[in-house]
Amino acid sequence: MTELVHTSGELDALVAGASGRLAVVMTMGALHEGHATLIRTARERVGDGRVMVTVFVNPLQFGPNEDLDRYPRTLDADLKIAEQAGADIVFAPGTDEVYPGGEPQVRITAGPMGERYEGACRPGHFDGMLTVVAKLLHLTRPDVAFYGQKDAQQLSLIRRMVADLNFGVEVVGVPTVRESDGLALSSRNRYLSEDERRTALALSRALFAGRDALADGPEAVREAARSVLDASDGMAVDYLALVDPADFTEAAPGHTGPAVLAVAARVGTTRLIDNLPLEFGARS
Repeated sequence: MTELVHTSGELDALVAGASGRLAVVMTMGALHEGHATLIRTARERVGDGRVMVTVFVNPLQFGPNEDLDRYPRTLDADLKIAEQAGADIVFAPGTDEVYPGGEPQVRITAGPMGERYEGACRPGHFDGMLTVVAKLLHLTRPDVAFYGQKDAQQLSLIRRMVADLNFGVEVVGVPTVRESDGLALSSRNRYLSEDERRTALALSRALFAGRDALADGPEAVREAARSVLDASDGMAVDYLALVDPADFTEAAPGHTGPAVLAVAARVGTTRLIDNLPLEFGARS
């Protein structure tokens, strides 16, 4: 049976003296199959250890014109999904528990890496994200933390924070889960009408087209993906980027090794992101 706790005191009492490794999966709720995959992956990794899911809608990472108020809050359904996927604990703190003094005066700064792409489109978003991730890592004290590759820039920034600030936790990225037609699972998909959902499929089609041009190099990947987006009506593209995941700078024409092809667009009133990890040539 999955235990639901709301305070750090309850959490500390629950995990005190527990044996085995502790894994955490951080979410903002509205759980779907993508989150369930993260939880199952964590369960497989830690075996007889414990898997904890955090559910917290973090106000610091929403801008003034974003959807904090309408972001879905479905804790009862989330608890069922977490339990079915193998979670032992769901930690669902309130805002006062995470930020007891109000908005924190001291925050994590994402730096130049957090000002590119998603950071440029959503100023301050990554500072808020890293601040809450740092706080939740301190509150939960896991051995290993699991994050989806769908939020590629977020994952890269968390990896850098953990390395740069010497957090004693292993960070594991889990591949994006998609619908049968290719659409990446997202809590925001529920906002799409049927027509908008069909339009949104151009995002994954563009990424797959880019992947198919991999052998011809970075510029061919960009051109193939861009051609799909240019042929699609009904969306406003924020960016299409092929980047080095180490710092989210644009991949050079002769780039070899890992890269991320990322896209963000607004379909109707809903903003969607997607990406594919790629590998160019052999590493030197």
